Amino acid sequence: MKNDQMPPGRRALLGWAAVLGVATTARFLTADTAEPPGPRAPAGTGAESGTGSAAGPQAGGAPKAPGRAPYRLQPMAGYGPHRGAPARPPVRRAPILRVPGRVRSMVLSFDDGPDPRYTKDILRILRRHDTRAMFFVCGEMAASHPDLLREMAADGHVIGNHTWSHPLLTRLTRAGIRRQMERTCEVVEAVAGTPPVWFRAPYGAWNRAAFEIGADLGMEPLAWTVDTLDWRSPGTGTIVRRVLRGAGPGVVVLSHDAGGNRSQSVRALRRYLPELIDEGYRLTVPSRYRV
Repeated sequence: MKNDQMPPGRRALLGWAAVLGVATTARFLTADTAEPPGPRAPAGTGAESGTGSAAGPQAGGAPKAPGRAPYRLQPMAGYGPHRGAPARPPVRRAPILRVPGRVRSMVLSFDDGPDPRYTKDILRILRRHDTRAMFFVCGEMAASHPDLLREMAADGHVIGNHTWSHPLLTRLTRAGIRRQMERTCEVVEAVAGTPPVWFRAPYGAWNRAAFEIGADLGMEPLAWTVDTLDWRSPGTGTIVRRVLRGAGPGVVVLSHDAGGNRSQSVRALRRYLPELIDEGYRLTVPSRYRV
């Protein structure tokens, strides 16, 4: 019997059956895109955000509904960044000599401290001019003067790693280099609250092991562009002239706040810092790994 010959009641019944059949099929096609039973994947694995590795067909081989994101598995261990874990810098073959930034920005850095005889005055001068600097500290000095480390951190200065006892790294074993760096990292983190993300080799003596171990500890190697040679006590005026003549975009200036009589370094900073500011230079510190 043709459809147009059916009684009206039967045609209505068949119509409702067709509608129910379409709805049931749609539910079946979209069922495998719903969250499966059991515990949810931990945050940051990509299971909620769809950032993990794409999974293959699930058990049963049910097709994916078009327009719906497929369920994704947790990334395999060792692949992809883990939320909360800091990114590791690359292993470099040479230290960084200058840092990017604004056209007239420079970085002042001080090595070997902290030493209360000179570091206190340097911090006071920097504070007076609202200037930030980098302090590459030796672990044994930092452990002896934690109050100065806390003052550096409170003023917004960057605290870098200059090894524990200032040895020549090229004469140490890999284990010896690691001990020198790790002990200093531990002291800085314990006192300042965060581990250092920059390191500088004593005497500027770098080798492959230093780069590899530094990167493994989450630190970038920073050298310098202008060496004031203040450790030779060349005279306050000579230090001032070296800094002003070497001034330029991204320049990193090396001075010292310990390791000997650094009174010339303090007096020189008192003179050249306001001159640099008057010339339009912004004395700043580098951002983490932005080099």
